Amino acid sequence: MSVEFIGFINTRQASEIHPPQGPVIDVAYVGQVARAHEEAGFDRALIAFHADSPESLLVAAHAASVTERLGFMVAHRPGFTAPTLAARQFATLDQFSGGRAAVHIITGGDDAELKQDGDYLTKDQRYARTSEYLDVVRKTWTQTEPFDHHGRYYHFEGVRSAVRTVSGRGLPVYFGGASDAAIDVAGRHADTYALWGETHAQVREITARVNASAARHGRTPRYSLSLRPILADTEEKAWARADAILERARDLAPRSGFVRSAAGPANAGSQRLLAAAAQGVRLDKRLWTGMAALTGAKGNSTALVGTPEQVADALLDYHDLGIGTFLIRGFDPLEDATDYGRSLIPLTRALIARKRPAIAAAA
Repeated sequence: MSVEFIGFINTRQASEIHPPQGPVIDVAYVGQVARAHEEAGFDRALIAFHADSPESLLVAAHAASVTERLGFMVAHRPGFTAPTLAARQFATLDQFSGGRAAVHIITGGDDAELKQDGDYLTKDQRYARTSEYLDVVRKTWTQTEPFDHHGRYYHFEGVRSAVRTVSGRGLPVYFGGASDAAIDVAGRHADTYALWGETHAQVREITARVNASAARHGRTPRYSLSLRPILADTEEKAWARADAILERARDLAPRSGFVRSAAGPANAGSQRLLAAAAQGVRLDKRLWTGMAALTGAKGNSTALVGTPEQVADALLDYHDLGIGTFLIRGFDPLEDATDYGRSLIPLTRALIARKRPAIAAAA
């Protein structure tokens, strides 16, 4: 199984230890961080989506204009754009970028956030809508003759798109969501199912559920794991750096917005990370849950801590569990992306390349 590395492009420098400063869209920073990811050897970079964030497709279009090889995993929330239009928008981006676009479907698990954009459906209804949405998107990408669609959430007649993706087969679809309703949709639609940085046991459990769902549709998805690697020259220094990051995040939480809610997270993915954090701060070989516990697992918040060699070895363990994609970003976003390119990414690729002949020989 090959390995893919995905980074993260924000529109300004910000993280749990860097309170946002300056304009919401720092054009120079977007270009700088996009080029840094390309030079570091990342395959793609995630452009996030939130109810109050800059529009992800437009951010990706700018990042594509200042790079040549870097791919983009553009987060997209179904339900606010007609699927026929979304299909043409993504195909247009793919054409302008030379085939570098992919879509990351984020249905949304927080009712309060969804209401900011006027969505009052229940979670199960949202996932049912997502499934129908993706049916229409894929058909718009691939069907050459006009088609009609009459479903529960969408009705179209004579749909035909003049713009196609570069491949002609549509775009890679990444998909996130850990509820039962999400797993059902993932089995039908996900080319790559994305989960956060969970324990080995949790990875085995959720990939088994997704595999069972996908098997009902004759499909076999890839898997992506999201982590925040913390590296240093020695293991002792790496753990000291993790402690310092946590202390700074605790001090800055009122300003940064990464504050744990008393009510707890609404989405299943965050609940799973908190369940891991309840088991301890250090799990498996070097999975660190300190930031997830502090922030209430607001997004991607668990880390692997150690030297580049140690973290690469830990990534290999996940690769052995079926993870083919690693979405990695640091708490010092720009500097860490560059550092991963110097050490972690090439080390991990080399480990996996050395493992392949052994697998072939055993077979």
